Amino acid sequence: MTTDITFTSHGVTCAAWHVPATSDAHATAAGRPCVVMAHGFGCTRDSGLLGYAEAFADAGIDAFLFDYRGFGDSEGSPRQDVSVRRQRQDYRAALAAARRLPGVDPDRIVLWGTSYSGGHAVVVAAEDRRVAAVVALTPATDGLATLVQLVRQAGAGRLLRMAGHGLRDTVRALSGGAPHLLPIIGPPGTLAMMNTPDAETITTTIVGPAFRNEVRARTALEVGLNRPVRHAGRLTCPILVQVGTDDHVAPPDAARRTARKAGTWAQLREYPVDHFDVYDGSWQKLALADQLAFLSRALDPARSARA
Repeated sequence: MTTDITFTSHGVTCAAWHVPATSDAHATAAGRPCVVMAHGFGCTRDSGLLGYAEAFADAGIDAFLFDYRGFGDSEGSPRQDVSVRRQRQDYRAALAAARRLPGVDPDRIVLWGTSYSGGHAVVVAAEDRRVAAVVALTPATDGLATLVQLVRQAGAGRLLRMAGHGLRDTVRALSGGAPHLLPIIGPPGTLAMMNTPDAETITTTIVGPAFRNEVRARTALEVGLNRPVRHAGRLTCPILVQVGTDDHVAPPDAARRTARKAGTWAQLREYPVDHFDVYDGSWQKLALADQLAFLSRALDPARSARA
């Protein structure tokens, strides 16, 4: 049963779902483990995440799904502004809120992220040694690698146009003007943040009603500065890195490099899929099965005691 709850991040009310475990398969005297989940770049918790969360609950693991400030059902302004700093602050606040949930073991919290949030999970876990494990699904872990891939795929001209739109939005923000918005997802040839061949399929079958296909253009100026790979070497908990070998959004080599930097903590799994193929269908089932197997080991109290 999914319960609507709220928590506060830097004075702003954020919306979340709590999906309690339906069994005691992973319960101890200290409580049940819990997975904290948020979506990637500009998406909302109702866009393909509930299938993972409900499966965790069926396996005996609570799930806590939330929307960032300024997105979905969460409060806060500016709206539709992807800020790496604020999103990581929200992850930390959600982590603290999950630790306070009744029946949850505060020392067995998992950070789960996909795309942009896969990188956030790495950074926040590297800072908080109480985090029990990390799941990074098709994670965006190196913004510089993303820009290089963008130039290879679409040429330097597209990168320059995106930067121009970002500067235009920045000027509007400084002058108090209306935000300059760009689509998040669009077909090839359009000036969307992600212009993928399967854009129409994504926007009609995966995203939920809270999703708005627009984002402040100044976000484009921050992409290259987002480099979670630099934090992976400081992880002190197990991490599952799930890479799409055909990923046109999050460079696969950057995710592989993140796993290498995490060293013996990392488990790497690769799938012949593109970025959005892991939210539904057979590939979602396979990615989920690998996550459940990983969590069964990572959340074993005997392993924690040995660590």
